[in-house]
Amino acid sequence: MEHPSHSPKSKNKILQFLIYIRDRFDLEEGKEDELETIEYIRKNVEFKGANLWILIFAIFVASIGLNVNSTAVIIGAMLISPLMGPIMGIGMAAGINDFELLKRSLRNLGVAVFISILTSSIYFYFTPLDNAQSELLARTEPTIWDVLIALFGGLAGIVAGSRKEKSNAIPGVAIATALMPPLCTAGYGLATMNLYYFFGAFYLFFINSVFISLSTYLIVRFMKYPKKEFLDQKKEKRVQTYITIFTILTIVPSVYLAYGIVVRTLWQEQARRYVEVEMKFPKTQVLNSEADFSKEPRLIQVNLIGEELDAEMLEIIKGKATDYGLDQTEVIINQSGNGSTDFNVLRSDILKDLYERNEQVINDKNQRIALLESEVANYAQVRALGGEIAKEAKINHPGLQKFTLNRSLVTDLQSQKADTLLLAYAEFQPKPSKTESDKLVQWLKLRTKSDTVALILY
Repeated sequence: MEHPSHSPKSKNKILQFLIYIRDRFDLEEGKEDELETIEYIRKNVEFKGANLWILIFAIFVASIGLNVNSTAVIIGAMLISPLMGPIMGIGMAAGINDFELLKRSLRNLGVAVFISILTSSIYFYFTPLDNAQSELLARTEPTIWDVLIALFGGLAGIVAGSRKEKSNAIPGVAIATALMPPLCTAGYGLATMNLYYFFGAFYLFFINSVFISLSTYLIVRFMKYPKKEFLDQKKEKRVQTYITIFTILTIVPSVYLAYGIVVRTLWQEQARRYVEVEMKFPKTQVLNSEADFSKEPRLIQVNLIGEELDAEMLEIIKGKATDYGLDQTEVIINQSGNGSTDFNVLRSDILKDLYERNEQVINDKNQRIALLESEVANYAQVRALGGEIAKEAKINHPGLQKFTLNRSLVTDLQSQKADTLLLAYAEFQPKPSKTESDKLVQWLKLRTKSDTVALILY
């Protein structure tokens, strides 16, 4: 007897499901002609004329965004930027064995990088805002996430570029892979002579560029784009050799560097977890911690404040580092009372910082108090004058029955601005003429030394 799962009906359903899945993920549907896609990428490789000016303006916008720490401005600059063209051109050229396109792409990428760094260096050299903001500092050291974003972003970019209907994926890839901010940060490093920022940011740009090119190369090979043909077989083999050497020289070091980034990222995450989990105490707190992967051996330094821990407890905590894969890592724990010079300096810096912050808060509060006191004094002065002015006004206007004077905040709905206005309320019996009311207003302006007085009559 045939097993139910092996019945023709079951096999047919499985086959239909597999066909459905294949159709869902079929890259052939909606694909542009290969030669059209190659030409589309070839056109976007060149950096001259309008493209070059757009790049310069985009670099200025991105540099300003990094300078003032505005994420929205940085995103806008990445949308404008045409940097993706030559990077995808490199991957396309390697995939179809087009050595001429490869040389053009590399040459134009070099021009774009040079112009970008030069432009951002000029901006950061002259800008009065020379502090490194968080958006800028985030581009000085690549992580595993940057590698993955560049790889998957590049895959999305070349797939979108190979469609008949061009989508907004390529601008999205430019934003996700963040090619411009690292170049601007490299320019900042050059302008301030900070080589750590320069090389760190340029390293991030290099990694992003290589993995975008790699993803383009993989998709071009996967979709079997036609390779460039040569009449001379020797020349074809020579070109293929050049392309292969270039690909190996680019990809192998990049993969090695990416592996180093993965190791460092995992170590930093384990170091963070180690401090977070193992250094929780009832009467002692972690003031701050620093994990340095670059030192040999690797170093975790923690500063504690509160009740001191005994030597035995400290040794137990240090021994637990191996449970987190931190075998070749030195753990240094400074306590508030252990006489550590570094910690005393740190404590001094913290106290200084707290003092400066509190001083600023006090100054702000003093300014607010002074402003409020001024406002209260003005209101008190008006109230004090109100009684005197009412008696004087009664002499000049016998029909005046009730009178009050006060300051009021009035908002102009057209300009959306608020201003303080002197407001007078008067009851007459009988109702005064226009001449009498105008006379009262002019007298109030003179008496109160105000430019404007609003009079409400009843």
